[in-house]
Amino acid sequence: MKVFRGFHHPDLAPACALTIGNFDGVHRGHQAMLALLRNEAAHRGVPSCVMTFEPHPRDYFAKALNKPELAPARIATLRDKLLELERCGVDQVVVLPFDARLASQSPQAFIEEVLVKGLGVRYVLVGDDFRFGAKRAGDYAMLDEAGQTLGFDVARMNSYEVHGLRVSSSAVRQALGDARMQDVAALLGRPYSISGHVVHGRKLGRELGATQEGAGDGFRTLNLRFSHWKPAASGIFVVEVHGLTPEPLPGVANLGIRPSLDPGDVNGGRVLLETHVLDWPTALGGEGGYGKIIRVDLLHKLHDELKYDGLDALTKGIAKDCDDARSWFASRHGETHRQTTRDRI
Repeated sequence: MKVFRGFHHPDLAPACALTIGNFDGVHRGHQAMLALLRNEAAHRGVPSCVMTFEPHPRDYFAKALNKPELAPARIATLRDKLLELERCGVDQVVVLPFDARLASQSPQAFIEEVLVKGLGVRYVLVGDDFRFGAKRAGDYAMLDEAGQTLGFDVARMNSYEVHGLRVSSSAVRQALGDARMQDVAALLGRPYSISGHVVHGRKLGRELGATQEGAGDGFRTLNLRFSHWKPAASGIFVVEVHGLTPEPLPGVANLGIRPSLDPGDVNGGRVLLETHVLDWPTALGGEGGYGKIIRVDLLHKLHDELKYDGLDALTKGIAKDCDDARSWFASRHGETHRQTTRDRI
């Protein structure tokens, strides 16, 4: 999959079948839309293309109006969004910077300058609530009329439902906020996950709970930066880590701003996903995680972030979280075994 910042690139396909949206989370509704897009692109002999925006338009307006509460909680980083779009078989993605110019562009100018001249659209697929252009003045009817005049097809896809529930990014955000991780997985079609390069932290975790014989063998963590200040999920989670060994590694993770640590640490002020692998593979060595690209699946929430009074209390809190995570994995293993037994009967 090719990714372009803007649409002024010589390698951009001269024509395409396009869909437009934020695609936060790339949930099952998005996936159904992308499958239809790929089919329509194949019929026309053109590549499938997704146009998305960074920052999210509501992020832009929240900042412009100095009203941070208007910004939506972010489900996925741009990296994870692009990975999921690629997994869905999209040929190319155009990431448009949402700025003052784009925010003030009229719907007609957006159609003519971006869709027709910039991307050479032959087919445009949008959702049932699609709006575009300055003050969201453009809608499906306007786009359809322009398509008839300028020579491209326009289609609209209705809402996608799972068990009677409309699948949307808002529904995913709500489920993440409520820690309903099974519902999140049903909406996404996969466990909720965060991926990225493991970065260096303060290295405090390895000292917490370290034995006298081996300082540094405490609660070492794999740190991933979540490149948005307002994640849709936060707290302490039971997780599985993919990418370090052939099999996933069970762990416990903190997603948030770490209220028990001082803000002067190396990642102070950043949202981090800090993951402690319950049984660290000796073959990886003490520094075996740094620089690796991993994916962390968030399976079950234990509790919200807590502020501990001192490092001793923090150590005890992490130890309890590890015990609770082990218990959760043990119960899941037991349930899987019982289900297997029932299936054999």
